[in-house]
Amino acid sequence: MEDYELFDRNTRAFIYGTQQRAAQRMLDFDYLCRREEPSMAGFITPAGGGYYTLFWGTKEIRIPRYRTILEATQAHPEADVMVNFASERSCAETTMEALETDTIRTVVMIAEGVPQRDTRKIAAIAKKKNKWVIGPATVGGIKPGSFKIGNTAGTMDNISDTKLYRPGSVGFVSKSGGLSNEGYNIISRNADGVYEGYAVGGDVYPATTLVDHLLRYEKNPGIKMMVCLGELGGRDEYDVAEAVKSERLTKPLVMWVTGTCSKMLPKGVQFGHAGAKADSEADTADAKNMVLREAGVIVPTSFDDYGEKIKETYESLKTEGKIEAIEEPAPPHIPMDYRQALAEGLVRRPTNFISTICDERGDQHTYSGIPIDRVIEEGYGLGGVIGLLWFKKGLPKYARDFIELVLMITADHGPAVSGAHNTIVTARAGKGLIESIISGIVTIGPRFGGAVNGAAEHFSWGLENNLAPRDFMNAMKKKNVRIQGIGHRIHSVEFPDLRVDIMADFARKHFPTTPTLDYAMAVQAVTTMKKNTLILNVDGCIGVLCVDLLKNIGYEDKEIKEMIDMGFFNALFILGRTIGFMGHYFDQKRLKTGLYRHPWDDILYDVPDKPEEA
Repeated sequence: MEDYELFDRNTRAFIYGTQQRAAQRMLDFDYLCRREEPSMAGFITPAGGGYYTLFWGTKEIRIPRYRTILEATQAHPEADVMVNFASERSCAETTMEALETDTIRTVVMIAEGVPQRDTRKIAAIAKKKNKWVIGPATVGGIKPGSFKIGNTAGTMDNISDTKLYRPGSVGFVSKSGGLSNEGYNIISRNADGVYEGYAVGGDVYPATTLVDHLLRYEKNPGIKMMVCLGELGGRDEYDVAEAVKSERLTKPLVMWVTGTCSKMLPKGVQFGHAGAKADSEADTADAKNMVLREAGVIVPTSFDDYGEKIKETYESLKTEGKIEAIEEPAPPHIPMDYRQALAEGLVRRPTNFISTICDERGDQHTYSGIPIDRVIEEGYGLGGVIGLLWFKKGLPKYARDFIELVLMITADHGPAVSGAHNTIVTARAGKGLIESIISGIVTIGPRFGGAVNGAAEHFSWGLENNLAPRDFMNAMKKKNVRIQGIGHRIHSVEFPDLRVDIMADFARKHFPTTPTLDYAMAVQAVTTMKKNTLILNVDGCIGVLCVDLLKNIGYEDKEIKEMIDMGFFNALFILGRTIGFMGHYFDQKRLKTGLYRHPWDDILYDVPDKPEEA
């Protein structure tokens, strides 16, 4: 590659930073230009290594991540470009580090606000080492048909429209990144396109200037004419005029300095860039345009005439036979990213998941269509949230209060029950919160907590079939099924379970109707004739009241049966009891208890003297 060329079709680059979108745009440009291999060699990401997955056309490829510039350059000595997306705090430091490597030849500084003293030092180092730096405060540049820096030139549609997928005859350079895109567009409509184009950056002191790139273009036989956009402020445009006057620049040059409107504004107004401020008459756009015109540069009368002057110059060179017609290639189609296509409504894709209870895609997460801020402001409480997410209903206050009452009652039943016991043993074995809780939850089932679901099923069945309490008991006995929710080890008719009384009293006071509870109490009146401890227990009371709750909020018997089959009634027990399991876990950790070993005297060792003969 000649010294006046920064990039070609084999150029490979690193991106310093995590700019995956910029990298994907570079890869899409490579694919559009039909490059043989991607221009992206890797990312330099001090926070971590590994890789990112991006696309080469429709094929997903892995781009490696390196923690340091040294590691990256050792892995890819062929890569001679670093697109530096580091912040203004570290951009100068990392740029100087890259310039000190043997392999990196060009660095692009994207950040704005890099200290001028650092940029001057960087420019001196680059010149001494015969290297190039573009920026700071630049969007980058482009070598049509060969290589694109980061986000230069916008979308793939814009790149296709401006024919940047193949080289033209025009060398372009601008201070402004935004105006560089407009420059590419104007050139494509009034000439055969851009051969090479850059935005040097809008800081007061860019590392390379307008004239630096124009002098490169002067040496390049592929560039037949040059186009430039300057702006008010600074002295770069005077350097261009001097180069034309001294005949260091001899190729036709069309140039305009933007900011002529500044004379109509208060003195000292600064435009978008740090350097775009006229502190004296010489810094104004009008003064610069006049000097350029006097030096022999083709300067339009206004920006409106810019395209016309480009076209006149191009057509003149074409007539003189200095520009040959370009055979227009057919660029490949660039696949659209799925997210973009989805956002624009261009694809239909069957989904794998369905959610009818919540939606987190908007400005606010919603529960069954209710924004979460309303859930909080309107006092839905935990019971109301369960209503929205489990029932998909806005529950009345009595229903919300009942659910919270159940959670309080079921939260704990001491350390001896199987779930709490398992949680404690697991915690004492040094395991974490998740493992300890899971070991307790897995014990919930037919013999522990499962009676809630079973009681709901059994008493609902008896009530739906209009069975008298004794007939219900006989039917269950005939089926050899024990009635769930009846019986307690300690409590009896004479020594009732206050938790059951609290729930039953709440329901009778607040529920519109309690048919299932009434039926269960009628069954209890018969069972306690046999034994005074065969009372409706906590699990049974929760089960029958959950059925009544569902009936009161509009559920039909068929729907209730479906919820029983789903294990819904056990869910309240699981949720409540998990609160207690967590308490036991934290208790053991606070106490710093050691590994649990079950005592020998609590185990019946019934081992034979010798094994049976096979």
